[in-house]
Amino acid sequence: MDIGFSSYHNGGPARELDFGRLSQTIGTSILKISQNVSSMQKMVNQLGGSTDSQELRNQLHQIQHYTQQLAKDTSVHLRELAILANNSGATSPGEQRQRKMQRERLQDEFTSALNSFQAVQRLAASKEKEMVKKAKENSGITPFGEKKQETLIELQDSRTQKQIQQQQMKEEQNLRMLEEQEASIRQLESNISDINQIFKDLGTLVYDQGEVIDSIEASVERTVVSVNDATSHVRQASMYQNKLRKKKCILVVIGVVVLSILIGIIVWQSS
Repeated sequence: MDIGFSSYHNGGPARELDFGRLSQTIGTSILKISQNVSSMQKMVNQLGGSTDSQELRNQLHQIQHYTQQLAKDTSVHLRELAILANNSGATSPGEQRQRKMQRERLQDEFTSALNSFQAVQRLAASKEKEMVKKAKENSGITPFGEKKQETLIELQDSRTQKQIQQQQMKEEQNLRMLEEQEASIRQLESNISDINQIFKDLGTLVYDQGEVIDSIEASVERTVVSVNDATSHVRQASMYQNKLRKKKCILVVIGVVVLSILIGIIVWQSS
């Protein structure tokens, strides 16, 4: 089963700071998380069944670990994207809104993928715990170094020493396998706690970005008000100039009329 380990390398080349390419990286990671969750769900459904095997469990733990690291890095990428999205000095208000919508969409998709991932982790931990519990109850294994004397005496009466040693080796091997399974369960529970922390970080990120967006919107509103005020002042100045022109025209007309009357009077008196 291809779980895509070759397509992702932790600690690789420096991350692209370009908003578009970083968004694409995040989108690809979210898609990979969702695909891995589907694969994990199929594996978990086989636990305890006829197709269950140690190889299956190892593969389940491997893909779970890989997806865990991918989720952590995607959370970091989202923080970097938020910084770029709110870089208002380098973008127009329209582009800022588009970036905000794209960032929020990616955050929602990431949150949904994390919920699915955590759910399948919890189911895997629950099934593995139950399987370990039943295995211990059925085997009656005692810890290393503690051998029941009564059992040894009884076995010595009915079996050879070689058979006893083989039985002890088998029990110790089974015990080691159970201990490994318990260690895997503890690691799985630790990973679930890590996902809870990512959820908290996302909540903090959404809150912080909400305040930043409010600040940006307030700044845009102040800019719009300033532009409106300036437009109003220009309009008032234009109206004032028009009034002055009208007054000048009226005065010129009055002057022409008065001058015409005076000329008429002078001509009349001369005649």
